[in-house]
Amino acid sequence: MEHTTEEWPALPLEGWRDTKETLHRWCQVVGKVRMALAPPRNHWWHVTLLPATRGFTTGPMPCGGSRRAEIELDLVAHRRVVRTGDGASRELALSDGLSVAAFHDSLVDDLAALGVAVEIDPRPFDLGDSPPFPEDAEHASYDAAAVERWWTAMRQVEGALSRFAGGFVGKTSPIQLFWHSFDLAMTRFSGRRAPDREGLDPVSAEAYSHEVVSFGVWAGDDRIPAPALYSYTAPEPEGLTGHPLAPAAARWQTGPTGSLALLLWEDVRTAPDPEAAMAEFLESAYRAGASAAGWDPDLEAR
Repeated sequence: MEHTTEEWPALPLEGWRDTKETLHRWCQVVGKVRMALAPPRNHWWHVTLLPATRGFTTGPMPCGGSRRAEIELDLVAHRRVVRTGDGASRELALSDGLSVAAFHDSLVDDLAALGVAVEIDPRPFDLGDSPPFPEDAEHASYDAAAVERWWTAMRQVEGALSRFAGGFVGKTSPIQLFWHSFDLAMTRFSGRRAPDREGLDPVSAEAYSHEVVSFGVWAGDDRIPAPALYSYTAPEPEGLTGHPLAPAAARWQTGPTGSLALLLWEDVRTAPDPEAAMAEFLESAYRAGASAAGWDPDLEAR
């Protein structure tokens, strides 16, 4: 199969790290609004952002009686849009120099102007000593071309995860952007509760209350400074990393928090058939986790 660099773009982390750090924080602001307005769902599924046609959305959020509001990050037209069910809307252009503080304040003002009452915790989640959103003038980078490349890659991965989800009849999560870690992910469940783990924080306890094999993609970080597809099994069963992964470029990486199956995005996009490479990786990672943990084989679609 022939494919183009426009369809399968390169995503070197250093080429857009500053933009990624800004966009990550914008997503946290939007995600915290959803967390405040949406009714709770298991495994924190009510707080995530969902893939949309042109970026990511909160989906409809209750905002008083039968009223609904939605926030969309349009990564094609590069704008943040707030809409309500009665036809009102407010927009903000996403551009270089727009700080996290300005993004936060604009969203708060636009929600108030549309009659959406909400308060959020202004502290970033799990981002080290990053300042509160209303005070963060440091993160203000936005390379529109880099964002478009990242969004193109996310569309490709979302398609692969959607096709992969159809091969399973058990409980499966939505495909969703977890804004705390800035990864697009999907999870399969065995149907069995996970053993209680002493000292587990309440957020993790809810997220991992049941046995899972999770799959996703992230843009890279200081530990793995390159975008990559990943999978992990939780709780991690004995012998997990002894199972083979495909394609040949995939590998296991073990760290202080457990083992990850990894396939670098660069190896996906340069493969003869990138879609087939992603499908191979997802299937092999699932079979590794499900086999090692003794999942019911009837969970696979027939």
